Amino acid sequence: MSVLKVIEVLSSSEKSWEDAANKAVKKASESLDEIVSVYVQDQSATVENGAIKEYRVNLKLTFKVK
Repeated sequence: MSVLKVIEVLSSSEKSWEDAANKAVKKASESLDEIVSVYVQDQSATVENGAIKEYRVNLKLTFKVK
């Protein structure tokens, strides 16, 4: 039987929401083993001079507890 834990993380990217999500998973995997899923809870962006400056995501990461 597996025990899973869910944490919330925030990430940002100047490229896209997908890049922001990938950055979050990559960084979290440095300290968490066995990440099994990611749920994009929220997306937002900052705007400067009429254009998107930064994409932001709020993610829930699920991983196995050892």
